[in-house]
Amino acid sequence: MKPAPIASLQNPQLKRLVRLRDRRERLREGVFLIEGARELSRALQAGVLLEQVFTCPELHSPEARDLPWASLPVSEPATELSRAAFEKVSGREGPDGVLAVARSEPRPLPEPLGSAAVLVLDGLEKPGNVGALLRTADGAGAHATLLVGDGLDLGNPNLIRASQGSVFTQPTAALSQADALSWLREHGFTLLACTPHAAQTYWDAPLSGRVALLLGTEHTGLSAFWQEAADLHLSIPMLGQADSLNVATAGALVLYEALRQRAGRQPLE
Repeated sequence: MKPAPIASLQNPQLKRLVRLRDRRERLREGVFLIEGARELSRALQAGVLLEQVFTCPELHSPEARDLPWASLPVSEPATELSRAAFEKVSGREGPDGVLAVARSEPRPLPEPLGSAAVLVLDGLEKPGNVGALLRTADGAGAHATLLVGDGLDLGNPNLIRASQGSVFTQPTAALSQADALSWLREHGFTLLACTPHAAQTYWDAPLSGRVALLLGTEHTGLSAFWQEAADLHLSIPMLGQADSLNVATAGALVLYEALRQRAGRQPLE
């Protein structure tokens, strides 16, 4: 007989899911949450290790109903929750009834082949910006994204949501400044610092080879470490009163210019 959905808000499993919304608890357990059918689907494609899956069929979207529920790579079938219970543990408005607990496992960076664009995010902490940049890096065909800084949490549910699951499909690594620079130099990347006062604009810069695009925070910009390490500085023209763009917007412009140059101005197949 199929077990009844968990309805009690005092259930220990529900209490754990609520606790896992806190970064310290995720780090302590070595797990993170994946919410949403699209995000879970991309995690499955990337081979993310799942510990447990929770579902609320009453809330399922068409995309959620199409998930391979009978063949999910977990030891036990998905645990069904009542609507009230799922909404209690969900971090979203209008959830689609899909939530999983996944193991935090480091993923090695793939070896670059030929020309490649790598995105380096220096000190970014806002999960929405980082998630949007990972989504853009995936869409623009970036080879990888390097995250430098202590405040970033790749398991942040808002980052996962903002990336729409691209945090799983875009090769990503959190590194120290020294380790990131060592990896980039070892693999022959030209370092391009995106700064508002550089004389050369991003569309005039050579972006078709093996390049690392360095982006800092909107408030303080790139750190002195990356400013000094950069081989070239480039800017995005600002013609109005605003003196800077949202970092996710700036990253999108430069990433897609790099893609255009690598495509040789020809339409992409």
